[in-house]
Amino acid sequence: MQHRLKASQRGARWRHAWLAGLLAALAPFTAARAADLVVTVVNPAGRPVPDAVVMIYPAAGSPREAVRPTGPLVIEQRDMQFRPFVLVVPVGSEVAFPNRDPFRHHVYSFSPAKVFELKLYGHDETRTVRFDRPGVVALGCNIHDDMSAFIRVVDTPYAAKTDARGVVTIRNAPPGRASLAAWHPYLRGGRDLTRDAAIPASGAQALKLVLDLKPAPMRHGDY
Repeated sequence: MQHRLKASQRGARWRHAWLAGLLAALAPFTAARAADLVVTVVNPAGRPVPDAVVMIYPAAGSPREAVRPTGPLVIEQRDMQFRPFVLVVPVGSEVAFPNRDPFRHHVYSFSPAKVFELKLYGHDETRTVRFDRPGVVALGCNIHDDMSAFIRVVDTPYAAKTDARGVVTIRNAPPGRASLAAWHPYLRGGRDLTRDAAIPASGAQALKLVLDLKPAPMRHGDY
């Protein structure tokens, strides 16, 4: 009996030591996922830029999450406008297009990242489209020319858009060198603004980006 008790105690100590070693080995990876990047986007006059998409691309060899489709992702047609104006979706995701207006819409895109057409459909009807290539998808309505919106299909899990204050927080980016990209539908030149960034091992780092935007065209429902 005493021999079995000692064996059991040794087994318990071994399991405890094994678990402690495993937790110690995983600690750097847990810390690596705790880094946040807080980005403020402004125009050259210092005013906040909402609806700017900020993306982080970790350097080659850095640990990173896989890009996974998410949902539900929705762009409504409401008050003769697409809402939201900019939607960020991981590659492979489906987006629903419900019509909340009392009249029909005809949604389309001719963008290389996704060419599609949702022919006339009415109130409380929904159509769904899968976006399987990264890039910018510009949306329009074949019935209402001033309706417009944009989908940015991203191939990184570290992406989000700025709020009304021009601020976005991207969480859990792996530490180390990375490429930071920013995009907005009215960005002059059309290409992403890119810069190098250093992601901290923990805590948060604040950055400011300046985007030079073209004047926005008037859209139905704009204030």
